[in-house]
Amino acid sequence: MSSPPWPFIGTEALSARMVPEHTVRTRYEQIYPGIYVPKGAEVSAIQRATAAWLWSKRRGTLAGQSAAAVLRTKWIDGADPAELIHDNRRAPTDLVVRTEDLRPDEVTSAGEMRVTAPARTAYDIGRHTVGRIQAIQRLDALANATRVTIEDVEAIATAHAGARGLHRLRRVLPLMDGGAESPQETDARLALIDAGLPAPTTQHVIRGRYGEFIARVDMAYKGVKVSIEYDGPQHWTDPIIRQRDIDKGYELNDLGWAVIRVSRDLLYYRRATYVRRVETLLRERGMVW
Repeated sequence: MSSPPWPFIGTEALSARMVPEHTVRTRYEQIYPGIYVPKGAEVSAIQRATAAWLWSKRRGTLAGQSAAAVLRTKWIDGADPAELIHDNRRAPTDLVVRTEDLRPDEVTSAGEMRVTAPARTAYDIGRHTVGRIQAIQRLDALANATRVTIEDVEAIATAHAGARGLHRLRRVLPLMDGGAESPQETDARLALIDAGLPAPTTQHVIRGRYGEFIARVDMAYKGVKVSIEYDGPQHWTDPIIRQRDIDKGYELNDLGWAVIRVSRDLLYYRRATYVRRVETLLRERGMVW
């Protein structure tokens, strides 16, 4: 007998003879009451979301980070609690259940599962995520995956005037930018904005003298030809990527672009130095704000 797809409802699997009762007891564990996964399995955010939906007897609507995961958003930790909009508030402690109104246009589907649509998902993330930076990181990742816009989310907020958490949403929504391709890129952008510098353009495409593609940079101040690249570990450890970065830097320099490279160390432990480098270069190139 082959192993059933997981997560699964224990009573359904036993009734359908998908797995023997002894195997369920010895090889599986409950992630939520009645919902089973293999013992010791690393559960992804999508699998945890599916388990939560099964726990709701397939009646709940995946929301927040669970909806974002199902909508193929990156950087979601599978260990974080799943989130549901559901009328049963007697949920396990590691499952977030909210009772909230949903309009028909705020819901979509992923297979059998009901999921909040991208704009509603962003609206909920912006209202319920407590930390400002984490909220913007999550909104950026969702926008990158779904192309939801600030205007889309504002329309949802308008339809739910007086809802809880709108003050949080209004604080972070204007800073949502789908160009960020990692939480670190979000942090690098916010560091500049929070220091009073103008917001850079994200994922800017640079072309050569004859319109040919040269590079796409993480952030750019187009008018003064200053680009900013966040370099994750692979940019230093992978020789192919490293050589590509060197070649790109040479071509950009030839076109008059200055490149500021940002490492994790610079961003998180020497942030003032990073901001000063960008500000100094902008002023040297005549940018006024």
